[in-house]
Amino acid sequence: MPVGPEFLAVDRRSSVSVDASGVTLELNGVEADFDWPEIRSVHYKASPNGKSLMLAVVHLDGQFYECVVDAKSRDRLGEWFAGLAAVLGYYRPMG
Repeated sequence: MPVGPEFLAVDRRSSVSVDASGVTLELNGVEADFDWPEIRSVHYKASPNGKSLMLAVVHLDGQFYECVVDAKSRDRLGEWFAGLAAVLGYYRPMG
């Protein structure tokens, strides 16, 4: 598999990982892997308090899967947004 940029956001209960194979969401030890060919889109935003990353993967069949990762600070969240935008732009330049 070709090596490309990677993104990882982790807190005590959750994680979001984006790499050449696709997107992985983990919540309380339960993992969901999504390969790029089965992903319609990936959306993300800040939580209402501005300290968590809220990310959703929309599957080709229309189902969506969400994960929230606590950044603990707005500065860390800003770093995550920059890293996530770059990695998603690399693998999914059109959306």
